[in-house]
Amino acid sequence: MSGIVTVFGASGFLGRYVVRRLAQAGWRVRAAVRDPNLALFLRPYGAVGQVEPVACNIRDAASVARVLDGADAAINCIGILTELRANTFDAVHHLGAALIARTARAAGVQRLVHVSALGTGGQGSAYFDSKAAGEAAVLAAFPSAVVVQPAVMFGRDDHFFNRLAGLARLPVLPIVGGDVKMQPVWVDDVAAAIVTALAPDFAAGTYPLAGPEVMTMQQIAQQVLQVTRRSTRIVDLPLGLARFAAGIAEFGHRASFSILPVPLSRDQIAMLSYTHHLPDGSGFQPFGITPAPTGVVLPDYLWRFRPAGQFTAIRESAAKLRDAKGAD
Repeated sequence: MSGIVTVFGASGFLGRYVVRRLAQAGWRVRAAVRDPNLALFLRPYGAVGQVEPVACNIRDAASVARVLDGADAAINCIGILTELRANTFDAVHHLGAALIARTARAAGVQRLVHVSALGTGGQGSAYFDSKAAGEAAVLAAFPSAVVVQPAVMFGRDDHFFNRLAGLARLPVLPIVGGDVKMQPVWVDDVAAAIVTALAPDFAAGTYPLAGPEVMTMQQIAQQVLQVTRRSTRIVDLPLGLARFAAGIAEFGHRASFSILPVPLSRDQIAMLSYTHHLPDGSGFQPFGITPAPTGVVLPDYLWRFRPAGQFTAIRESAAKLRDAKGAD
């Protein structure tokens, strides 16, 4: 199947991978974003005129209807990790998702893929609760929708491994929930699954998606240190202390009118306090995809956090050569 597909959140971390794969599959892509001028980098993903950024506000019904008019399929990749003014978790993940689903149904859109998250609901996290509410609203409005629930995603512009690698430059690497198990999934594998789900004969339903490895947060931090060639000491912060520090950071963020950043919010700490993995497999079997392990992908983009950056491998090779000559 190919035709016109509207991608909400097309310029985001997952969205850009989805747009690239859609273009490769022959779809004409409407990249629905807040500011089309900031999404012009998407155009070269396809042939001339194949990918077109368009303005859309998911809190405005007329705006959503305009970008869905005449579309054969729709994909909702929109998601936020922190709330900012009107863009609350509920407004984006629940109400916005519901509006997209209702409007898509009314516009005669044939296929809808909604991106949620693995581990939604009942975990004391506003993020996960809003994702769960969004899933329910989407399926109520568009029963034939496909809902994908990716685990923590990794890739070149991710917010997880890149942040850990940046923290690894400090004297100590602070983590939260060192024993919590996770199953990170490569963002491009998730994008491939989403495009596959647009096929007319693909069964509607909810599909959890995760990578091939189940690791604790401690093991993930150790892998980051190995890839970045760092020997930083890992410190597993007690949850109470982490929440207290996050509360202070959030207060400073509000008091400074959003100037001071929040390295980790209390809601994100709640997200990291619970296991995020599948009891059996990775969930990609219905899509015919073998997910990539972290060890294959991480070196491709975390090399810039190494002490000598791109020259680290050259230095290591030269050192081995000197050692070999010395042994002779």
